[in-house]
Amino acid sequence: MITSLPNLLTYLRIIMVPALVATFYMEGDNAHWAALALFTVASVTDYFDGYLARAWEQQSNLGRMLDPIADKLLVSAALLMLVANGTIGWGSVPAAVVILSREILVSGLREYLAELRVSVPVSNLAKWKTAIQMISLGFLLAGPAGDQVLPHNTQIGIVLLWIAAMLTLYTGYDYMVAGLRHIIDEDIQIQKDQDEQKQENQTASNQGDGTQ
Repeated sequence: MITSLPNLLTYLRIIMVPALVATFYMEGDNAHWAALALFTVASVTDYFDGYLARAWEQQSNLGRMLDPIADKLLVSAALLMLVANGTIGWGSVPAAVVILSREILVSGLREYLAELRVSVPVSNLAKWKTAIQMISLGFLLAGPAGDQVLPHNTQIGIVLLWIAAMLTLYTGYDYMVAGLRHIIDEDIQIQKDQDEQKQENQTASNQGDGTQ
């Protein structure tokens, strides 16, 4: 399963992250097109690794672990480099921060819920958010080179980034509420079990004193 095609596609996506970063150290329009090409291929593998794993019944724990990590590395690297080179100006940095913060918060929550064997399904709105987010990054990666082909290309990317950020706030809140509900229920159950155990211990102690 380690060398199954779905997992290989996930490995490829991870390898593409440093390659994507390297394009930002290149000059000229070709650098922007190379970044867009790498990001597009990586995004396509994100769809096919999951689809093939389900279709071929090759789902694995390794794939479940690496797939979201690969996604977050790709998006985080793209956002950070776009901020660094000024494509995402200071006025739009809050949108990038919202998206990155949500990824970190949800990752932590998912990890904790996994220990409880609880799965929170991804909503259709969250899928739309992801699609808009990836499209916006595609426009922004094309940058000035894209502006020569499609007027206002970069501005379109910025607008889509803000839309993705707003959807991120909504879906992130929804996910956090659902996750926290499970955590609170678990804490209540733990407290209940502890109280019952204390009661049993107290009863046993009282019975022992009575026997003496």
